Amino acid sequence: MTDETTTTTTEESTTHQITDVGTPQEHASEVVAKREVATFGDPDPPPSREGVKRVLCFLNEVAGGRKLLTACRELAGAGADYFAVVAPQNLPAVGQLVDVEERRQAAQSRVDVTQSVLGEFGIEAESAVMDPDPPLALDDAVRATKPDYILLSCLYETRFGLTRKDLVEWAKARYGRVEHIPVRVDDDAVRWDVTHTLVVATQTVNSKDLVDRLKKLAAEQPHRYTFICPRSGAISREEIASRLAATLAEMYRNDIDATGQPMSPDPYHAIQNAIEHYRIDDILISTLKGEQSKWLEQGLIEKVQALTDKPVEHIESGTEPAATVAEPAAVGAGEAG
Repeated sequence: MTDETTTTTTEESTTHQITDVGTPQEHASEVVAKREVATFGDPDPPPSREGVKRVLCFLNEVAGGRKLLTACRELAGAGADYFAVVAPQNLPAVGQLVDVEERRQAAQSRVDVTQSVLGEFGIEAESAVMDPDPPLALDDAVRATKPDYILLSCLYETRFGLTRKDLVEWAKARYGRVEHIPVRVDDDAVRWDVTHTLVVATQTVNSKDLVDRLKKLAAEQPHRYTFICPRSGAISREEIASRLAATLAEMYRNDIDATGQPMSPDPYHAIQNAIEHYRIDDILISTLKGEQSKWLEQGLIEKVQALTDKPVEHIESGTEPAATVAEPAAVGAGEAG
């Protein structure tokens, strides 16, 4: 998930405000994020007329991928006319996000990327960042949106609480209308015929050079791409999320599995954490050309090659975008805030 400020705050007035209740508290070295309750959506929505009408997409630690998009498109085709994208501000498995604001921005980025991808396919959605505790956040989101169907996007065996309850099984038992949308499928990660590539790009994440390379690799051999977009220059978190969403949408149009989000740390540590967390086959790093690239100036490629025995490919990309970034939705029709 960058060091830019998040845009959804209690001071701003949007169609889906987030209300902060309580204050952050510090316990030893851990920083606890703010209690947040969603107030977006119609406070008294009309009942569903036939079948599924209202859909809640709940993103726990991950940004939605192609399977979530497919499920949303199928539900939209079946008559769903309201979508909400929600993420608890919990700590992602990678990224070394430790402070409250960075944790919140990480969740906001997951929401923004997923919301923008849906927008690329004509699905407007409201969004919110919720309480750090997943079950509490899900309860709040259900009360706020009154969904007919819940798409729970999370890793397998996601646990919570002192008793380490299974989040998916808990949600299914509590609501009875939950579909688990796994983002990273372990079976795929070890399939001999699928190459799992870690893609590292920020300013060039939507460049034609990079996207063309990714599509070419996938045409030669089935690929799954995990994108991480570390801090880079003055580019804002919102712009990174928008560019990444356009690239993910282009992958999905070509039936290529991919997921990702902006990340807060410097590129080397972001890559180091990703290598430890993901089962990857190789790494592709995209930078600006020559003297334009701070990453090259800092010797990032050589550092990563020394860090891992996985193949590392470096491509230099121009700034020409590969795909048109979707225009922001109008206020009242799913603006990210």
